[in-house]
Amino acid sequence: MNAERNLRRTELPNGLIVLTERMDHLRSVAMGVWTKSGSRCEAAEVNGISHFVEHMLFKGTKSRSAQRIAREMDSIGGNLDAFTSKETICFNVKSLSDHVPIALDVLADMVLNPTFAAPDIERERGVILEEIKIDEDNPDVLVHELFTQSFWKGHPLGKPILGTTETVGRLSQQELFGYHGDRFHGGNLVFSAAGSLDHDRFVEAVAEKFSALASGPAPSELSAPEPSARIILRNKKALEQVQICLGVPAPRITDESRYATSILNTVLGGGMSSRLFQNIREERGLAYSVYSDMSPYRDTGNFCVYAGTSAANALEVVDLILVEFRKLKQEPIGEEELTRAKDQLKGNILLGLESSNARMANLARQEMYFRQFFSADEIIARIEEVTAGEVQAMAQRLFVPENIAVTLLGRLDGVKLSRSRLVC
Repeated sequence: MNAERNLRRTELPNGLIVLTERMDHLRSVAMGVWTKSGSRCEAAEVNGISHFVEHMLFKGTKSRSAQRIAREMDSIGGNLDAFTSKETICFNVKSLSDHVPIALDVLADMVLNPTFAAPDIERERGVILEEIKIDEDNPDVLVHELFTQSFWKGHPLGKPILGTTETVGRLSQQELFGYHGDRFHGGNLVFSAAGSLDHDRFVEAVAEKFSALASGPAPSELSAPEPSARIILRNKKALEQVQICLGVPAPRITDESRYATSILNTVLGGGMSSRLFQNIREERGLAYSVYSDMSPYRDTGNFCVYAGTSAANALEVVDLILVEFRKLKQEPIGEEELTRAKDQLKGNILLGLESSNARMANLARQEMYFRQFFSADEIIARIEEVTAGEVQAMAQRLFVPENIAVTLLGRLDGVKLSRSRLVC
């Protein structure tokens, strides 16, 4: 399918897609089972169920206890992990190529045959409730969560991936079984692998494990959320700093302008040489942590700036962020800065593709979002084509005052912020 990277793709009769990238210089294989739906597909009353199911698949199958799963992976030196995001759940394992049969057997058994035993559900419910508390005690995580909930208010995309203490507290065994049956079927799964493997033999091994899996329909298209440009001031006196999230709507993950957006992000707050870091931290000493970030999704996205500072400096930091927005809108970036941002972005991409785990994830994401595969050379060529004018046009498209949402969290001590201040 892609000779440059030794990529192959096979679709099984039940709709399961198997992707591989052969990397002959390695002695290991990274593999992952991905669902094409995550927490944004949950009903409000079961918010957090995707993450709960992710946890429960480690707690035992019809033939393996949780302890046996752990022991089998440790016995081959394998790494077994999982995560839940807004738009996918991934279960992944990395092992030596000689141990792929064992690793694949454990992974398939976990995904296909969970027991959701009642005692395990109650124990894991407690674990997840503690995980929620950890996030609530972490200021920079909490401010991002509050910002997201406000930005996508009333839409599942704005709900927390972990769920809430209320929703997690009432999830039942029947709901977990129902969710697993609805989401874990051939039409909603992608199996990707990268490393020292042969595609045809690997497909045979996967088909042996997953051929009995029902086909099921592909996930239905979801309505895109409407962003909300709200100003949220949340007082939390236990914090020494004010946490700032300031963001705007941004293009979806497949938008053709994504390369210009990535360069804009790099220039604004993507590293130590970025404008925000140099101005707010290095020149003025107003923050230890300050950066910008993108969160692109299937049908929408947001572009967010984060900073942590004192209450006395919070409004000045907001003003300085807006100054940088204004400069990017009014003046094209210079050739030297453009080249530096492109080189930084290219380096991040190429270094990210050096691990088999990253390539396995890259395969799955390109299948789920693009239905095609881009080589590193293709991506780099697209980055090189971006002009200073395109970056400026993207800044003008994004940084619209009436679209700016802000969340401030911390010991606000009388800090007030009105929309009239959000001028850029």
